[in-house]
Amino acid sequence: MLISGATQTRPTNLVQVDRKENLFNQGFHLVRSGVLAPGLRVHRDVGAIWQLLTWGPSIAGGYRASAVRAPHQTAIVDDQRGSTFRELDDRTDRLANALKDLGVGVGTPVGLMCRNHGGLIEAMVALAKLGATTLLFNSGLSPVQVSDIVAEQQPSLFLADQEFLDTRPDLPADLRVATTWTDDGASDLAELIASGGPAGVPVPERPGRTVVMTSGTTSTPRGARRPQPHGLNEAASLLSVLPLRTGDRMMIATPIFHTWGLAALQLGMALHAELVLQRRFDPEHVLRAIEERQVTTLVAVPVMLQRILDLPPEVKARYDTSSLRVVAYSGSAMPAARITQFLAEFGPVLYGLYGSTEASWASISTPEDLAAEPTTAGRPPLGTRIGILDDDGRPVPRGDVGQICVGNGMLFEGYTNGTGKPMFGDLMATGDRGRLDADGRLYVVGRADDMIVSGGENVFPRPVEDAITAMPEVADAAVFGIPDETFGNRFAAYVVLHDGATLTAEALIDRLRERLPRFSLPRDVHFLAELPRNPTGKVLRRDLPTP
Repeated sequence: MLISGATQTRPTNLVQVDRKENLFNQGFHLVRSGVLAPGLRVHRDVGAIWQLLTWGPSIAGGYRASAVRAPHQTAIVDDQRGSTFRELDDRTDRLANALKDLGVGVGTPVGLMCRNHGGLIEAMVALAKLGATTLLFNSGLSPVQVSDIVAEQQPSLFLADQEFLDTRPDLPADLRVATTWTDDGASDLAELIASGGPAGVPVPERPGRTVVMTSGTTSTPRGARRPQPHGLNEAASLLSVLPLRTGDRMMIATPIFHTWGLAALQLGMALHAELVLQRRFDPEHVLRAIEERQVTTLVAVPVMLQRILDLPPEVKARYDTSSLRVVAYSGSAMPAARITQFLAEFGPVLYGLYGSTEASWASISTPEDLAAEPTTAGRPPLGTRIGILDDDGRPVPRGDVGQICVGNGMLFEGYTNGTGKPMFGDLMATGDRGRLDADGRLYVVGRADDMIVSGGENVFPRPVEDAITAMPEVADAAVFGIPDETFGNRFAAYVVLHDGATLTAEALIDRLRERLPRFSLPRDVHFLAELPRNPTGKVLRRDLPTP
């Protein structure tokens, strides 16, 4: 099946939206969302477009354009303060000038290790105005990992929230360090902004770069070079599925240092959205902010949505969340039972984005997709292609499992250590395995390296996790393969029960026998108080008990 406006024949296991159709439809989606609004406030719209043409579609150009188009609209609200787009532009000019006095310029690497708050956005915009290279550190990295990355990337300046400096990573003595957040608001960043000159910053010789540090849950953290957006193409791609509008109030709960949070920031920038930020995730605080700020879009990772669902019914009923039109999640798989529960409790507002640090987005599942098939990852949006290929890059028959390969305009530019991902033409292997159904929906069965061979059968943990989390007693679960002397490998299950629930390992396995083949059954079951997860919700396998 081919999803395309073209008539040419392509492999039947390749889903594509044709490039010509992209050019035709991009303008429609941008106008529909209000990113382009012909005829309204012409002088401001022309001024905003001029800023984008001058600065390019970077975070610097996007926020300069917003300062012209919607100067008095709230840009950011965090735990300490709020600022308009004009105030943000003025503050980042001052910060850029102060950083320039410290030697930061085109190509200068600067480390950022922050939770979600306005200072993080201000630092990113100021660095982009200078054409610097922004290194986004994962807040879940250990002090040793931070030290290793600093030694590899050699930033000239390290900006971090005070709490991450308190952990005392072993930083070089000559590395200049500045705080971006303190509980009393008296950070070094605030002092730099106060001391910086107000003069406008000239456009740098070349645009800055952003490097996202991987989480290091399965390997040593690596830097993934993210490309600059190509005009508004990428915004149009996401807006072809997500019903977002200019001026939306967008709460970004997922960390912005993660690719999913960074994509949300870039999309919110294109929409001139009000960003609602909280440094630490608390499920009830999220619901309170949705009611108080009339949030229309919540961007999260699955574990955050699961924690909201686990709040007592009387707590959830306390807050009016009817302003929500879109709840978008990504970063990891969400159990099918939780998807069904979320749709039942919050209505048809749930959208799932499947992607990776390297591929950005690959597919989006709508509320209709998830209601029909809760385990689907949806379909590719405008301008994205998905192929299910064998190890030699040939399409496999529709319905068969193969490696998921993606092509779009936001594929990463490689790791900073010089390595990359396998490419098959213009499609990049994601490292995941999956299949396509007859309607072109994608199903992710698991990471290629998560698959085990047990008793001669190839099996993935995802169906086992879904079967376990579907049990009413279970709040959370993770399944991993471990070596087995008899079968080669076997699954071990780590299970968290709801408060007050009881379930034995024997009863759990007996129920699984009704749904799963024998070779998929876990032979080790461990009950834990909670699963160790990093800030983006991925389970830290190294912190699990060894069977």
